Amino acid sequence: MGARKRLSSAEPSSKENSAETKQEQQKPVFSDPPVAPPKWGLLLKLSLFLFPYLYLLFRHYPIEPELRRSILINGGMSLAGLFVTIKMIPVASRYVQKRNLFGYDINKKGTPQGNVKVPESLGIVVGIVFLVVAILFQYFNFTADSTWLVEYNAALACICFMTLLGFVDDVLDVPWRVKLLLPSIAALPLLMAYAGHTTILIPKPLVPYIGLEILDLGWIYKLYMGLLAVFCTNSINIHAGINGLEVGQTVVIASAILLHNIMQIGASTDPEYKLAHAFSIYLVQPLLATSLALLSYNWYPSSVFVGDTYTYFAGMTMAVIGILGHFSETLLIFFLPQVLNFLLSLPQLSGYIPCPRHRLPRFDPQTGLLTGTNDGTLVNFFLRNLGRKSEKALCIYLLAFQAMACCFCFLLRYFLAGWYK
Repeated sequence: MGARKRLSSAEPSSKENSAETKQEQQKPVFSDPPVAPPKWGLLLKLSLFLFPYLYLLFRHYPIEPELRRSILINGGMSLAGLFVTIKMIPVASRYVQKRNLFGYDINKKGTPQGNVKVPESLGIVVGIVFLVVAILFQYFNFTADSTWLVEYNAALACICFMTLLGFVDDVLDVPWRVKLLLPSIAALPLLMAYAGHTTILIPKPLVPYIGLEILDLGWIYKLYMGLLAVFCTNSINIHAGINGLEVGQTVVIASAILLHNIMQIGASTDPEYKLAHAFSIYLVQPLLATSLALLSYNWYPSSVFVGDTYTYFAGMTMAVIGILGHFSETLLIFFLPQVLNFLLSLPQLSGYIPCPRHRLPRFDPQTGLLTGTNDGTLVNFFLRNLGRKSEKALCIYLLAFQAMACCFCFLLRYFLAGWYK
Protein backbone atom coordinates (compact mmCIF):
# COMPACT_ATOMS: atom_id res chain seq x y z
CA MET A 1 0.00 0.00 0.00
CA GLY A 2 2.57 2.56 1.06
CA ALA A 3 2.12 5.55 3.31
CA ARG A 4 -0.68 7.77 2.23
CA LYS A 5 -2.56 10.86 3.25
CA ARG A 6 -6.27 10.16 2.91
CA LEU A 7 -8.73 12.83 1.86
CA SER A 8 -12.31 13.01 3.02
CA SER A 9 -15.24 12.78 0.62
CA ALA A 10 -17.97 14.84 2.26
CA GLU A 11 -21.13 15.20 0.14
CA PRO A 12 -22.57 18.69 -0.56
CA SER A 13 -26.20 19.54 0.14
CA SER A 14 -28.83 19.13 -2.59
CA LYS A 15 -28.99 22.88 -3.34
CA GLU A 16 -25.23 23.18 -3.50
CA ASN A 17 -25.10 20.06 -5.63
CA SER A 18 -27.55 21.45 -8.21
CA ALA A 19 -25.69 24.76 -8.36
CA GLU A 20 -22.36 23.02 -8.78
CA THR A 21 -23.83 20.83 -11.52
CA LYS A 22 -24.78 23.88 -13.58
CA GLN A 23 -21.32 25.35 -13.10
CA GLU A 24 -19.63 22.07 -14.02
CA GLN A 25 -21.58 21.93 -17.29
CA GLN A 26 -19.92 25.20 -18.32
CA LYS A 27 -16.40 24.15 -17.23
CA PRO A 28 -14.07 21.83 -19.12
CA VAL A 29 -13.65 18.44 -17.47
CA PHE A 30 -10.12 17.37 -16.56
CA SER A 31 -9.74 13.65 -15.92
CA ASP A 32 -7.14 12.14 -13.61
CA PRO A 33 -4.20 10.39 -15.27
CA PRO A 34 -4.78 6.68 -15.90
CA VAL A 35 -3.28 4.06 -13.61
CA ALA A 36 0.17 2.87 -14.71
CA PRO A 37 0.15 -0.55 -16.40
CA PRO A 38 0.90 -3.67 -14.32
CA LYS A 39 4.52 -4.69 -13.83
CA TRP A 40 4.53 -7.88 -15.92
CA GLY A 41 8.26 -8.37 -15.42
CA LEU A 42 7.75 -8.61 -11.67
CA LEU A 43 4.99 -11.20 -12.12
CA LEU A 44 7.19 -13.26 -14.44
CA LYS A 45 10.05 -13.30 -11.91
CA LEU A 46 7.76 -14.24 -9.02
CA SER A 47 6.13 -17.02 -11.03
CA LEU A 48 9.48 -18.85 -11.07
CA PHE A 49 9.05 -19.51 -7.34
CA LEU A 50 6.06 -21.74 -8.15
CA PHE A 51 8.28 -24.45 -9.65
CA PRO A 52 9.05 -26.13 -6.27
CA TYR A 53 5.30 -26.36 -5.60
CA LEU A 54 4.60 -27.85 -9.04
CA TYR A 55 7.46 -30.33 -8.60
CA LEU A 56 6.05 -31.52 -5.26
CA LEU A 57 2.54 -31.75 -6.74
CA PHE A 58 3.39 -33.69 -9.92
CA ARG A 59 6.64 -35.56 -9.30
CA HIS A 60 7.75 -35.85 -5.69
CA TYR A 61 4.58 -37.06 -3.96
CA PRO A 62 2.19 -39.80 -5.16
CA ILE A 63 -0.94 -37.69 -4.71
CA GLU A 64 -4.28 -39.31 -5.57
CA PRO A 65 -5.42 -38.41 -9.11
CA GLU A 66 -8.81 -37.10 -7.96
CA LEU A 67 -7.26 -34.84 -5.33
CA ARG A 68 -4.65 -33.60 -7.82
CA ARG A 69 -7.46 -32.92 -10.30
CA SER A 70 -9.32 -30.75 -7.75
CA ILE A 71 -6.13 -28.82 -6.97
CA LEU A 72 -5.49 -28.22 -10.67
CA ILE A 73 -9.07 -27.03 -11.30
CA ASN A 74 -8.72 -24.64 -8.38
CA GLY A 75 -5.34 -23.51 -9.72
CA GLY A 76 -6.76 -22.89 -13.19
CA MET A 77 -9.63 -20.84 -11.76
CA SER A 78 -7.14 -18.92 -9.61
CA LEU A 79 -5.05 -18.12 -12.69
CA ALA A 80 -8.17 -16.79 -14.40
CA GLY A 81 -8.81 -14.72 -11.26
CA LEU A 82 -5.32 -13.21 -11.59
CA PHE A 83 -6.03 -11.90 -15.11
CA VAL A 84 -9.51 -10.68 -14.16
CA THR A 85 -8.03 -8.78 -11.20
CA ILE A 86 -5.36 -7.19 -13.39
CA LYS A 87 -8.08 -6.11 -15.82
CA MET A 88 -10.46 -4.78 -13.17
CA ILE A 89 -8.05 -2.72 -11.05
CA PRO A 90 -7.75 0.18 -13.56
CA VAL A 91 -11.54 0.18 -13.98
CA ALA A 92 -12.15 0.28 -10.22
CA SER A 93 -9.48 2.98 -9.85
CA ARG A 94 -11.53 5.38 -11.95
CA TYR A 95 -14.61 4.79 -9.80
CA VAL A 96 -12.87 5.27 -6.43
CA GLN A 97 -11.20 8.45 -7.65
CA LYS A 98 -14.60 9.85 -8.63
CA ARG A 99 -15.66 9.34 -5.02
CA ASN A 100 -12.49 11.06 -3.76
CA LEU A 101 -11.02 7.82 -2.42
CA PHE A 102 -7.41 8.65 -3.18
CA GLY A 103 -4.31 9.66 -1.27
CA TYR A 104 -0.81 11.06 -1.65
CA ASP A 105 2.29 8.99 -1.02
CA ILE A 106 3.89 10.55 2.09
CA ASN A 107 7.17 8.70 1.47
CA LYS A 108 7.53 10.68 -1.78
CA LYS A 109 6.60 14.09 -0.36
CA GLY A 110 8.66 16.86 -1.91
CA THR A 111 9.02 15.05 -5.24
CA PRO A 112 6.75 15.11 -8.32
CA GLN A 113 5.47 11.63 -7.39
CA GLY A 114 4.34 12.97 -4.03
CA ASN A 115 1.76 15.19 -5.76
CA VAL A 116 0.12 12.37 -7.75
CA LYS A 117 -3.35 11.25 -6.70
CA VAL A 118 -3.11 7.52 -5.96
CA PRO A 119 -6.41 5.54 -5.95
CA GLU A 120 -7.22 4.05 -2.55
CA SER A 121 -8.97 0.86 -1.34
CA LEU A 122 -8.22 -1.28 -4.41
CA GLY A 123 -8.18 -4.32 -2.13
CA ILE A 124 -11.93 -4.46 -2.74
CA VAL A 125 -11.25 -5.79 -6.25
CA VAL A 126 -9.06 -8.60 -4.89
CA GLY A 127 -11.68 -9.52 -2.27
CA ILE A 128 -14.51 -9.68 -4.81
CA VAL A 129 -12.59 -11.73 -7.38
CA PHE A 130 -11.34 -14.10 -4.66
CA LEU A 131 -14.88 -14.71 -3.40
CA VAL A 132 -16.25 -15.30 -6.90
CA VAL A 133 -13.50 -17.86 -7.63
CA ALA A 134 -13.99 -19.61 -4.27
CA ILE A 135 -17.78 -19.76 -4.67
CA LEU A 136 -17.65 -21.07 -8.25
CA PHE A 137 -15.14 -23.73 -7.22
CA GLN A 138 -17.80 -25.37 -5.06
CA TYR A 139 -19.50 -26.58 -8.24
CA PHE A 140 -16.48 -28.68 -9.17
CA ASN A 141 -15.47 -30.07 -5.79
CA PHE A 142 -18.26 -30.22 -3.20
CA THR A 143 -21.50 -32.17 -3.20
CA ALA A 144 -24.66 -31.21 -1.33
CA ASP A 145 -23.90 -33.69 1.47
CA SER A 146 -20.20 -32.83 1.77
CA THR A 147 -19.06 -32.58 5.39
CA TRP A 148 -16.74 -29.71 4.48
CA LEU A 149 -19.35 -27.59 2.71
CA VAL A 150 -20.72 -25.91 5.86
CA GLU A 151 -17.28 -24.88 7.11
CA TYR A 152 -16.22 -23.82 3.61
CA ASN A 153 -19.20 -21.47 3.29
CA ALA A 154 -18.69 -20.23 6.85
CA ALA A 155 -15.09 -19.41 5.95
CA LEU A 156 -16.25 -17.47 2.87
CA ALA A 157 -18.82 -15.63 5.01
CA CYS A 158 -16.04 -14.53 7.40
CA ILE A 159 -13.85 -13.36 4.54
CA CYS A 160 -16.74 -11.51 2.88
CA PHE A 161 -17.72 -9.90 6.19
CA MET A 162 -14.15 -8.80 6.87
CA THR A 163 -13.75 -7.38 3.35
CA LEU A 164 -16.92 -5.34 3.81
CA LEU A 165 -15.79 -4.04 7.21
CA GLY A 166 -12.39 -3.16 5.76
CA PHE A 167 -14.01 -1.11 3.01
CA VAL A 168 -16.21 0.60 5.60
CA ASP A 169 -13.04 1.46 7.52
CA ASP A 170 -11.45 2.95 4.38
CA VAL A 171 -14.50 5.13 3.80
CA LEU A 172 -15.27 6.14 7.40
CA ASP A 173 -11.72 6.05 8.83
CA VAL A 174 -12.65 4.04 11.94
CA PRO A 175 -10.53 4.65 15.12
CA TRP A 176 -7.90 1.97 15.69
CA ARG A 177 -9.43 0.83 18.97
CA VAL A 178 -12.60 -0.06 17.08
CA LYS A 179 -10.52 -1.81 14.42
CA LEU A 180 -9.45 -4.35 17.03
CA LEU A 181 -13.07 -5.45 17.40
CA LEU A 182 -13.90 -5.79 13.70
CA PRO A 183 -12.15 -9.17 13.11
CA SER A 184 -13.84 -10.71 16.15
CA ILE A 185 -17.23 -9.75 14.66
CA ALA A 186 -16.29 -11.06 11.21
CA ALA A 187 -15.08 -14.39 12.68
CA LEU A 188 -18.49 -15.19 14.20
CA PRO A 189 -19.80 -17.25 11.22
CA LEU A 190 -16.80 -19.58 11.42
CA LEU A 191 -16.93 -19.87 15.22
CA MET A 192 -20.62 -20.74 15.14
CA ALA A 193 -20.33 -23.24 12.27
CA TYR A 194 -17.09 -24.89 13.42
CA ALA A 195 -17.74 -28.57 14.13
CA GLY A 196 -14.16 -29.84 14.16
CA HIS A 197 -12.13 -31.02 17.09
CA THR A 198 -11.29 -28.75 20.02
CA THR A 199 -8.38 -30.87 21.23
CA ILE A 200 -4.64 -30.26 21.16
CA LEU A 201 -1.73 -32.67 21.24
CA ILE A 202 0.45 -32.24 24.31
CA PRO A 203 4.16 -31.98 23.36
CA LYS A 204 5.84 -35.28 24.09
CA PRO A 205 8.42 -33.84 26.53
CA LEU A 206 5.53 -32.54 28.69
CA VAL A 207 3.38 -35.71 28.68
CA PRO A 208 5.08 -37.26 31.77
CA TYR A 209 4.36 -34.10 33.77
CA ILE A 210 0.79 -33.50 32.60
CA GLY A 211 -0.28 -37.14 32.34
CA LEU A 212 -2.24 -36.59 29.11
CA GLU A 213 -1.38 -36.94 25.44
CA ILE A 214 -4.53 -35.15 24.19
CA LEU A 215 -6.25 -32.27 25.96
CA ASP A 216 -9.78 -31.10 25.09
CA LEU A 217 -9.97 -27.32 25.47
CA GLY A 218 -13.68 -27.00 24.61
CA TRP A 219 -14.81 -23.36 24.37
CA ILE A 220 -11.27 -22.14 25.08
CA TYR A 221 -10.23 -23.50 21.68
CA LYS A 222 -12.91 -21.40 19.97
CA LEU A 223 -11.75 -18.37 21.94
CA TYR A 224 -8.24 -19.07 20.67
CA MET A 225 -9.61 -19.24 17.09
CA GLY A 226 -11.22 -15.83 17.51
CA LEU A 227 -8.06 -14.30 18.96
CA LEU A 228 -5.99 -15.76 16.11
CA ALA A 229 -8.33 -14.10 13.58
CA VAL A 230 -7.96 -10.77 15.40
CA PHE A 231 -4.16 -11.03 15.49
CA CYS A 232 -3.65 -12.11 11.86
CA THR A 233 -5.94 -9.38 10.55
CA ASN A 234 -4.49 -6.51 12.56
CA SER A 235 -0.87 -7.67 12.28
CA ILE A 236 -0.97 -7.34 8.49
CA ASN A 237 -2.62 -3.94 8.90
CA ILE A 238 0.05 -2.44 11.20
CA HIS A 239 3.08 -3.92 9.42
CA ALA A 240 2.78 -1.39 6.61
CA GLY A 241 3.82 2.02 5.38
CA ILE A 242 5.88 1.44 2.22
CA ASN A 243 4.97 0.45 -1.32
CA GLY A 244 4.41 -3.28 -1.76
CA LEU A 245 4.86 -4.33 1.87
CA GLU A 246 1.30 -5.38 2.75
CA VAL A 247 0.74 -7.36 -0.44
CA GLY A 248 4.33 -8.62 -0.52
CA GLN A 249 4.19 -10.15 2.96
CA THR A 250 0.87 -11.80 2.06
CA VAL A 251 2.40 -13.31 -1.09
CA VAL A 252 5.37 -14.70 0.88
CA ILE A 253 3.22 -16.19 3.65
CA ALA A 254 0.66 -17.59 1.18
CA SER A 255 3.48 -19.26 -0.79
CA ALA A 256 4.81 -20.85 2.41
CA ILE A 257 1.31 -22.06 3.33
CA LEU A 258 0.94 -23.58 -0.14
CA LEU A 259 4.22 -25.51 0.19
CA HIS A 260 3.35 -26.61 3.72
CA ASN A 261 -0.03 -27.97 2.66
CA ILE A 262 1.26 -29.97 -0.30
CA MET A 263 4.08 -31.41 1.84
CA GLN A 264 1.61 -32.49 4.52
CA ILE A 265 -0.71 -34.08 1.94
CA GLY A 266 2.18 -35.99 0.37
CA ALA A 267 3.60 -37.21 3.68
CA SER A 268 0.31 -38.29 5.29
CA THR A 269 -1.79 -41.42 4.93
CA ASP A 270 -4.77 -40.12 6.91
CA PRO A 271 -7.62 -39.21 4.46
CA GLU A 272 -9.19 -36.67 6.84
CA TYR A 273 -5.84 -34.97 7.42
CA LYS A 274 -5.28 -34.75 3.68
CA LEU A 275 -8.71 -33.20 3.14
CA ALA A 276 -8.02 -30.55 5.78
CA HIS A 277 -4.85 -29.46 3.98
CA ALA A 278 -6.52 -29.70 0.56
CA PHE A 279 -9.21 -27.39 1.96
CA SER A 280 -6.46 -24.87 2.75
CA ILE A 281 -5.04 -25.15 -0.76
CA TYR A 282 -8.46 -24.40 -2.24
CA LEU A 283 -8.41 -21.03 -0.44
CA VAL A 284 -4.74 -20.12 -0.57
CA GLN A 285 -4.31 -20.57 -4.35
CA PRO A 286 -6.87 -17.87 -5.26
CA LEU A 287 -5.49 -15.67 -2.46
CA LEU A 288 -1.99 -15.94 -3.90
CA ALA A 289 -3.13 -15.36 -7.50
CA THR A 290 -5.25 -12.29 -6.80
CA SER A 291 -2.60 -10.85 -4.47
CA LEU A 292 0.04 -11.19 -7.19
CA ALA A 293 -2.23 -9.24 -9.52
CA LEU A 294 -2.53 -6.45 -6.95
CA LEU A 295 1.22 -6.51 -6.28
CA SER A 296 1.87 -5.78 -9.97
CA TYR A 297 0.23 -2.37 -9.38
CA ASN A 298 1.28 -1.82 -5.76
CA TRP A 299 5.02 -2.56 -6.12
CA TYR A 300 7.32 0.46 -6.01
CA PRO A 301 6.49 2.94 -7.40
CA SER A 302 2.91 2.18 -6.43
CA SER A 303 0.13 3.26 -8.80
CA VAL A 304 -2.65 2.12 -6.40
CA PHE A 305 -3.05 1.81 -2.63
CA VAL A 306 -4.56 -1.38 -1.24
CA GLY A 307 -6.30 0.19 1.77
CA ASP A 308 -7.45 -1.48 4.97
CA THR A 309 -9.84 -3.46 2.77
CA TYR A 310 -6.98 -5.64 1.56
CA THR A 311 -5.11 -6.00 4.84
CA TYR A 312 -8.28 -7.12 6.63
CA PHE A 313 -9.20 -9.46 3.79
CA ALA A 314 -5.74 -11.04 3.59
CA GLY A 315 -5.34 -11.43 7.35
CA MET A 316 -8.76 -13.03 7.82
CA THR A 317 -8.25 -15.35 4.85
CA MET A 318 -4.94 -16.67 6.21
CA ALA A 319 -6.42 -17.02 9.71
CA VAL A 320 -9.31 -19.09 8.33
CA ILE A 321 -6.88 -21.20 6.29
CA GLY A 322 -4.76 -21.94 9.36
CA ILE A 323 -7.73 -22.70 11.61
CA LEU A 324 -9.57 -25.06 9.26
CA GLY A 325 -6.33 -26.63 8.06
CA HIS A 326 -5.38 -27.32 11.71
CA PHE A 327 -1.90 -25.77 11.52
CA SER A 328 -2.35 -22.58 13.54
CA GLU A 329 1.00 -23.11 15.37
CA THR A 330 2.83 -23.27 12.04
CA LEU A 331 0.91 -20.20 10.83
CA LEU A 332 2.07 -18.18 13.84
CA ILE A 333 5.71 -19.00 13.04
CA PHE A 334 5.10 -17.89 9.45
CA PHE A 335 3.85 -14.65 11.06
CA LEU A 336 7.06 -14.20 13.09
CA PRO A 337 7.90 -10.75 11.61
CA GLN A 338 4.34 -9.64 12.33
CA VAL A 339 4.68 -10.89 15.92
CA LEU A 340 7.93 -8.91 16.32
CA ASN A 341 6.31 -5.82 14.81
CA PHE A 342 3.39 -6.17 17.24
CA LEU A 343 5.75 -6.43 20.22
CA LEU A 344 7.67 -3.36 19.05
CA SER A 345 4.37 -1.49 18.58
CA LEU A 346 2.83 -2.51 21.90
CA PRO A 347 4.11 0.47 23.98
CA GLN A 348 2.58 2.92 21.50
CA LEU A 349 -0.59 0.93 20.83
CA SER A 350 -1.25 0.63 24.57
CA GLY A 351 -0.81 4.39 25.06
CA TYR A 352 2.26 4.06 27.30
CA ILE A 353 4.24 6.02 24.68
CA PRO A 354 2.52 8.69 22.52
CA CYS A 355 1.44 7.21 19.19
CA PRO A 356 1.36 9.49 16.11
CA ARG A 357 -1.17 8.93 13.34
CA HIS A 358 1.50 7.82 10.85
CA ARG A 359 4.44 5.92 12.36
CA LEU A 360 6.54 6.36 9.26
CA PRO A 361 10.22 6.86 8.55
CA ARG A 362 11.45 10.28 7.44
CA PHE A 363 11.89 10.82 3.72
CA ASP A 364 14.65 13.00 2.31
CA PRO A 365 13.53 14.32 -1.13
CA GLN A 366 17.12 15.33 -1.95
CA THR A 367 18.54 11.80 -1.71
CA GLY A 368 15.36 9.73 -2.03
CA LEU A 369 16.31 7.76 1.11
CA LEU A 370 14.30 6.89 4.23
CA THR A 371 15.62 7.41 7.76
CA GLY A 372 14.27 5.48 10.75
CA THR A 373 12.43 7.26 13.55
CA ASN A 374 11.96 6.20 17.18
CA ASP A 375 8.48 4.81 16.47
CA GLY A 376 8.06 1.16 17.39
CA THR A 377 7.69 -0.56 14.04
CA LEU A 378 9.76 -3.18 12.27
CA VAL A 379 10.15 -0.75 9.35
CA ASN A 380 11.85 1.85 11.57
CA PHE A 381 13.78 -0.85 13.46
CA PHE A 382 15.35 -2.04 10.20
CA LEU A 383 16.28 1.51 9.17
CA ARG A 384 17.79 2.31 12.57
CA ASN A 385 20.00 -0.78 12.44
CA LEU A 386 20.75 -1.10 8.73
CA GLY A 387 21.04 2.59 7.93
CA ARG A 388 19.23 4.75 5.41
CA LYS A 389 17.59 2.90 2.54
CA SER A 390 15.47 3.62 -0.50
CA GLU A 391 11.84 2.59 -0.20
CA LYS A 392 12.22 -0.26 -2.69
CA ALA A 393 15.38 -1.63 -1.05
CA LEU A 394 13.76 -1.47 2.40
CA CYS A 395 10.74 -3.42 1.17
CA ILE A 396 13.00 -6.10 -0.32
CA TYR A 397 14.89 -6.41 3.00
CA LEU A 398 11.62 -6.80 4.93
CA LEU A 399 10.22 -9.38 2.51
CA ALA A 400 13.50 -11.31 2.61
CA PHE A 401 13.19 -11.37 6.40
CA GLN A 402 9.62 -12.67 5.97
CA ALA A 403 10.89 -15.45 3.70
CA MET A 404 13.62 -16.31 6.22
CA ALA A 405 10.99 -16.66 8.96
CA CYS A 406 9.04 -19.08 6.76
CA CYS A 407 12.19 -21.11 6.04
CA PHE A 408 12.94 -21.16 9.77
CA CYS A 409 9.49 -22.62 10.36
CA PHE A 410 10.10 -25.44 7.87
CA LEU A 411 13.46 -26.23 9.49
CA LEU A 412 11.90 -26.17 12.94
CA ARG A 413 9.19 -28.61 11.89
CA TYR A 414 11.81 -30.88 10.32
CA PHE A 415 14.07 -31.06 13.39
CA LEU A 416 11.22 -31.36 15.92
CA ALA A 417 9.23 -33.97 13.96
CA GLY A 418 8.73 -37.10 16.04
CA TRP A 419 10.21 -35.53 19.17
CA TYR A 420 7.97 -32.56 19.91
CA LYS A 421 4.65 -34.10 18.79
